[in-house]
Amino acid sequence: MKNEPIAKQEKAAATAAHEQLERPDRRRFLVRSVGAGTGLAAMGTGIGSVALAADDADASGLPPEVPRKEEAAMILHGSSPITLETQRDAVGSSGITPASRLYIRNNLPVPDEAIIADRDAWEVSFDGVKNPQKLSLRELKTMGLTSVAMVLQCAGNGRGFFEHEASGSQWRMGAAGNVLWSGVPLKDVVEALGGPADGMQYLTSTGGEILPEGLDPDQIKVERSVPIDKALDDVLLAWEMNGEPIPLVHGGPLRVIVPGYYGCNNIKYVKRVALTTEESTASMQQSSYRMRPIGESGSPEQPSMWEMNVKSWITGPGADADEDVRAGQQVIYGVAFGGYGPVEGVEVSIDGGESWQQAELYGPDLGRYAWRTFRLEVDLPAGEHVLASRATNGGGDVQPEQREENERGYGNNSWRDHALKVVVG
Repeated sequence: MKNEPIAKQEKAAATAAHEQLERPDRRRFLVRSVGAGTGLAAMGTGIGSVALAADDADASGLPPEVPRKEEAAMILHGSSPITLETQRDAVGSSGITPASRLYIRNNLPVPDEAIIADRDAWEVSFDGVKNPQKLSLRELKTMGLTSVAMVLQCAGNGRGFFEHEASGSQWRMGAAGNVLWSGVPLKDVVEALGGPADGMQYLTSTGGEILPEGLDPDQIKVERSVPIDKALDDVLLAWEMNGEPIPLVHGGPLRVIVPGYYGCNNIKYVKRVALTTEESTASMQQSSYRMRPIGESGSPEQPSMWEMNVKSWITGPGADADEDVRAGQQVIYGVAFGGYGPVEGVEVSIDGGESWQQAELYGPDLGRYAWRTFRLEVDLPAGEHVLASRATNGGGDVQPEQREENERGYGNNSWRDHALKVVVG
């Protein structure tokens, strides 16, 4: 029996150069994400994506620079830059997102593997401190160590629900994961370098991607600024993800980790860390990742996509379009996070929000920035049900019914958009 998100499906498959899939063997990885013509709308949880040509992918259907992912768990949106989403039913119920199921969002092509041949030799410039200098990853590893579990989420997660066809990857809910990072606290490094220089207001981090020649670097470089109070509180320079060296495609050998902030602020392949008096002049800071009304261009006066909001969604049962959900006792389960603070509770509805029941948070509490798994045992009679979840965080913020309309489809935490329609047999 087919189940589907309550929001309407994507209007059409992406019309890109590689979208014509001519042979069945080229469709293997995309079988759950690309449909032909109007067939896409019948795929339930599937999402329209850009397909890869056969010579752009290895035997698994992935670009060669991507570590092996679980094919059935992923949705491919594009190959240049690489964009992969986690299937709703692949989020699981144990809390931590394995690397094999973690989404990928890169603003520029992934650097050459040579940068991780000797990870410890990677060098980072530190500016805006009283003793600016370059430090290798080997040296950083002697300056401190801590770990943090946190939700890594693209600012555009949920963009696929907006009706005005916001530009960018048409994520539904799978551009997010709960990840354990280990590295040195930035504040320890800054202290070792004499502390901040006078007047510093921001942390500005720059990625080490190779920039195309002939273009203004400010228009294309990956560089973001966050407030210095946040930077010197709990920002990490991380070299480990889920107990292993950070994979290249996820930012190894070294990544800036900003707990509670959207993924765009967590700079990969970081080559420069600077405390600055002003925000970065890069387009990525000045006009991109700005919350703005539909039809307006981005500008520095608009809110920047820094702190995440409270959010939850149901991951089962019925998230798999081919799953049979039987009448009777069922356990509804999903994930919830408080955004910038801890999640305090989750309510679940089986009737599209007409009534709510308190769900139970279960599993280990991994800290204020991590998501929690939740469950609710219910009796589901035969018929159609709209399953929804609504989270509340420690500050009293409640996940809203409606999304905040905006030009780029950012920050969507609408419980109605993320509801799941299930047909029970």
